[in-house]
Amino acid sequence: MSPTAVETSGLVKTFGDNRAVDGVDLTVPAGTVYGLLGPNGAGKTTVVRMLATLLRPDGGRATVFGHDVVREADAVRSRVSLTGQYASVDEDLTGTENLVLLARLLGHSKPSARERATQLLAAFGLTDAADRQVKKYSGGMRRRIDIAASILNTPDLLFLDEPTTGLDPRSRSQVWEIVRAVVATGTTVLLTTQYLDEADQLAHRIAVIDHGRMIAEGTPGELKSSIGAGTVHVRLRDAEQRPAASLVLAEELGTTVQLEADPVALTARADASGSDRGAAEQASRALARLADAGIIVDDFALGQPSLDEVFLALTEEAAA
Repeated sequence: MSPTAVETSGLVKTFGDNRAVDGVDLTVPAGTVYGLLGPNGAGKTTVVRMLATLLRPDGGRATVFGHDVVREADAVRSRVSLTGQYASVDEDLTGTENLVLLARLLGHSKPSARERATQLLAAFGLTDAADRQVKKYSGGMRRRIDIAASILNTPDLLFLDEPTTGLDPRSRSQVWEIVRAVVATGTTVLLTTQYLDEADQLAHRIAVIDHGRMIAEGTPGELKSSIGAGTVHVRLRDAEQRPAASLVLAEELGTTVQLEADPVALTARADASGSDRGAAEQASRALARLADAGIIVDDFALGQPSLDEVFLALTEEAAA
């Protein structure tokens, strides 16, 4: 297997006057989870559909395990599987019937199809629901059966397009465990999501896409470091002191202070240079200044920026 699962150069897709994908360059290492992160309409799904040979690029080039997605589409299709945003199984069939039917279409014999279905239903915690119609499944169960259907024949590359949209926290966690298990078998996963915590949990590397363009790329840690070494979180004793505290933090940290929904909470980025030591020193000075000003602080913490803060900072820069 090639050490590179996906490579794109200047990938473009237009729909009328809308340039949905505008020159995206990607390199996805094999055997990893690679995240495409961005809001609705950013171009994530369009990128996936081109890589899965469902859409023809209007410009640039893309390969999957060395195979060109236009000239060698059949070779690409033999290596990949796609789980879209909506369940692709038949809701009137049971879980077992769905998996057996799809396995037969993929070339399994009847005994092999039933055996594979039984294995996947057990692996995904669906044995008790195996003989129940899929339309009676919960949202989390539907996503699990859909992913199971995608790996009846273990693909080299699995596209997961927003796999946990609309799921409750427990179901999302179950899907995350399934993704980790799939990658442990050697499959590469290209994950699109608008949930920053999901990308942080799963992805080895992340490309941030906005308005069809890639505006940043790196590991979660690299992306967080790119906007500063830390974030200062402050909780005050008295909400009336928040305006004064905001002025002190803005002056000491040299950055914009965010007023949280909690009336006694503030957040500010520390040390734009990216130095951990510098951020800690800035935070210490800010705490001392607050004390000197008579502002009572109940809680003060310095932590790494979240991916939410990274995304907001990057998209603000891209829009400037």
